[in-house]
Amino acid sequence: MPEYKQFPLADTAEGLTEAEILNWQVKPGDEVAVNQIVVEVETAKAAVELPIPWAGVITELHVEPGQVVEVGTPILTMDVDPHGAEVPQQQDAGEVNGAAQPAPAAETPAEEEMKPLVGYGSKPTVTKRRPRKDAPAPAAAAPEAATAAPATPSTSDYVPLAKPPVRKLAKDLGIDLRTVIGHGSGGVVTREDVERAANGAAAPEEEAPAPARERGERRVPIKGVRRATAEAMVKSAFTAPHVTEFLTIDVTPMMELREELKRHPDFAGVKLTPLAFAAKAMCLAVPRTPDVNARWDGDAGEIVYHDYVHLGVAAATPRGLVVPKVRDADELSLVELAKTIEALTETAREGKTPPADMLNGTITITNVGVFGADTGTPIINPGEAAILALGAIRDMPWVVDGEIVPRKVCQLSLSFDHRLVDGQQGSRYLADVGALLANPAMAITY
Repeated sequence: MPEYKQFPLADTAEGLTEAEILNWQVKPGDEVAVNQIVVEVETAKAAVELPIPWAGVITELHVEPGQVVEVGTPILTMDVDPHGAEVPQQQDAGEVNGAAQPAPAAETPAEEEMKPLVGYGSKPTVTKRRPRKDAPAPAAAAPEAATAAPATPSTSDYVPLAKPPVRKLAKDLGIDLRTVIGHGSGGVVTREDVERAANGAAAPEEEAPAPARERGERRVPIKGVRRATAEAMVKSAFTAPHVTEFLTIDVTPMMELREELKRHPDFAGVKLTPLAFAAKAMCLAVPRTPDVNARWDGDAGEIVYHDYVHLGVAAATPRGLVVPKVRDADELSLVELAKTIEALTETAREGKTPPADMLNGTITITNVGVFGADTGTPIINPGEAAILALGAIRDMPWVVDGEIVPRKVCQLSLSFDHRLVDGQQGSRYLADVGALLANPAMAITY
């Protein structure tokens, strides 16, 4: 007979307590295999695809895309024995017309609950938080859900746009939002659309021209990557005493070397950017000023010096700023560094960066020049001592051998934690990085 199991939202990284459901990869009635991806969620660190640990048939999805749920909350129910034989000799209140009815999800034995997936799992104790105003509470699994009529094939994959109060109204009135045409801005289903559908009234064939859109404001919930970034930056700004220094340099030799290397067979197909050169210069300069690659441990009363460089590379994504790490960047050649940075930033823009790839950085670089900015005062990532900003490279007048000539000029800015790095140390590190970019041949002396 059918055997039902619930799939709870797992903790995909240390310390996460909630996640937003982005989109489902399955629907009720779908048969799935072990480790098949069933849902994509967004945590405070990244978008993550979750696999199912069992094979069977999906019977119910408990949450909708856009809803934020706590770790440990059941998000779907499935039948892990859809082809099992029924036992007809025992008829009870749970059977109707000879057909066995599934037991409510709440009656699932504890030993049948999901075991933690490899690499992550829900914590034994979950910290409770106040329900969010912008997200309705997860719907409990109802016994009759297994006998509900299947969704219309033409609308089963369609996810309508509607605000949570409108979704609740539709649920209370028994209206399937997928069958309602939205007349709100951008096709959003409104309360009037739901009430019209409940009364059986058709939408007017000819509507009066919509009034001119009033200028006002819109509110977007602070969540996911954006919230995590904000919390980290506020903590850093008010914990570490920031100092920022600036340096303007002539990078014409670097740009000339870049063009030369593009023609070298080893760099064929490699996206060789100024960012890769700056990242390499940072790694080469760290041993001369190890304080910039350290961490302040206030609880232990110690400064932790790293013998490796896990270089964070700030990447702008549709979900906000993320900083994936290049592990052991100091051991990579220029071509290896360029390839790794390209792969990491591309993965970040797709929202697929694993949470583990954004942990334990030692120093960071951010390229504000890609947006046309000359310089900035970057905020240090928590747990690090310094961050370098690379500005735009522009053609500017420069004095060379007493004459003014056009050159490729760039500005660097270095923010550092003054608890760890003194002005002399910060200045020396910034000057070393600048010297390597102004004259790449200096690398042979490091």
